[in-house]
Amino acid sequence: MQSAVKPTIRVQPQDFDAAEETRRLTEGDKSIGAVVAFTGLCRDDGGTLAALELEHYPGMAEAEIIRIAELAIERFGLLGLTAIHRHGKIATGENIVLVIAAARHRQAAFDGANFVMDYLKTSAPFWKKEHGKDGTTGDWVAAKATDDTARDKWR
Repeated sequence: MQSAVKPTIRVQPQDFDAAEETRRLTEGDKSIGAVVAFTGLCRDDGGTLAALELEHYPGMAEAEIIRIAELAIERFGLLGLTAIHRHGKIATGENIVLVIAAARHRQAAFDGANFVMDYLKTSAPFWKKEHGKDGTTGDWVAAKATDDTARDKWR
């Protein structure tokens, strides 16, 4: 069964405004009782990272995010969902990804946002390369087993 709720999905190089995206998602819908927003940032754990370079498979990345979003909408009864993922060179401290889930109740919104992020990290075709503050370019970042474990809890 296909839901009447259509997710907003974007893969883009430019930054986003989480507050504005939340406003757009919830505007005029008085049935929404909970909104959970997750913003992933480019972090520098060791003090050596200048930026991450994110590449994606155009067309396939968007299709996979839509598939994940539609699963979340159906599974958790979401009233709205926005997922934005950036690509290109992203400096430390900048936004990378935004997931906003709107639902009647908080648990559905929390679960929907978590579900989307857990699947996005493991299923959407994105690749990350580190760029050091010293001007070096590192290797592509390997996938983490902990991301697979997080995703698998939803099965």
